[in-house]
Amino acid sequence: MADVFKALADGTRRAILDELTERDGQTLFELCGRLAMRYGIASSRQAVSQHLDVLEAAGLVRTRREGRYKFHDLDTGPLASIMERWLTPSDSGGRSAQEQERGST
Repeated sequence: MADVFKALADGTRRAILDELTERDGQTLFELCGRLAMRYGIASSRQAVSQHLDVLEAAGLVRTRREGRYKFHDLDTGPLASIMERWLTPSDSGGRSAQEQERGST
């Protein structure tokens, strides 16, 4: 889960996720253009590619190849697990999920 927080800590990566939320399945070239136009982020393709690698390692972005193009899609699964961990009410007398896992009382 630490890798998810690390990935979300960077403003450029959050902007990439915002773009993929608006329109999934973008190429690196499309993302670079949209980041420059909408956010004024003039990162090189290599820099954006490295940000995408971090997001992919955290499980927040899935990459698929079609021919010579590589498309990037948002994966909200890791965010859902964060929501379940801290924002979902517990069913066991106020104990957190971590306390239940450890067997604490």
